[in-house]
Amino acid sequence: MKIKKILTAFLALAMTAAVMTGCQSASTDSSSTGSGSSQSSTDSSAATELSGSVSTNGSTSMEEVIGALSEQFMADNSGVTVSYDPTGSGTGIEAAKNGTCDIGLSSRALKTDGTEDGLVGTTVALDGIAIIVNANSKVADLTVDQIAQIFTGEITDWSDVGGDAGTIACIGREAGSGTRDGFESITGTEDKCKLNQELTSTGAVIEAVKNNAGAIGYASLSAVEGKDGIKAITVGGVECTEENISNGTYEIQRPFVLVTKEGAELSPAAQAFFDFALSDDAASLIEGAGAVPAPDAE
Repeated sequence: MKIKKILTAFLALAMTAAVMTGCQSASTDSSSTGSGSSQSSTDSSAATELSGSVSTNGSTSMEEVIGALSEQFMADNSGVTVSYDPTGSGTGIEAAKNGTCDIGLSSRALKTDGTEDGLVGTTVALDGIAIIVNANSKVADLTVDQIAQIFTGEITDWSDVGGDAGTIACIGREAGSGTRDGFESITGTEDKCKLNQELTSTGAVIEAVKNNAGAIGYASLSAVEGKDGIKAITVGGVECTEENISNGTYEIQRPFVLVTKEGAELSPAAQAFFDFALSDDAASLIEGAGAVPAPDAE
């Protein structure tokens, strides 16, 4: 009897040990499976995180807008770097065409005469071209016709338009500039302007007008706001403001355009930046940069 009891007890202990071993194995397998699931989730998240670079090239007038958009986009996507090369609209359009940048920047609409075929222009914002004079000038308002006559040399003295007597110095942009193209097309002065200085950036025009009491020039509203030494005059009695650009009452305005190559696929980072620039989230950034968000992407 004693031997039978001992054998029974031994068998009971063996069975208990087997059950516990099985539970431990199941627990380990379950833990291993859970860990694998968690790792898979982490890997999936990492795979969807944006990385790489986005190159933009073109309009100097779009500096404030592109700067604001790029800064926020990079803050939201730490793995992406957005670069901006302020070369002028013509160069930016060409860079988009030959593939040396991801997105070209133009402060004028693309031409439809065949010279810019194969490209797509998408309006991201509207911008007023402010007519600027030295801060000490008595001139506060000019009509579009008077502006045209000044820049074509028909009016050469400030006394003819309400200012102190003195020779007018016209400051403008270089050929290929989107600002120049917009200004001349709206004022009807294409290939007729007689410039005292022809400069290659918006900032240079502002500085030239600031340093010359008899100067007049044109520059993007987004670049003019808050600048000392100059003032933006009204055109036909209408101020160059975001509101007046949006409602169309300020006459001298043009689009800010993102230029891409038709049929060419953007990288995931470049496409994400392009989409962000056109999103509702970007509207306040564009307004903060002194431009008007485009009512509809074109």
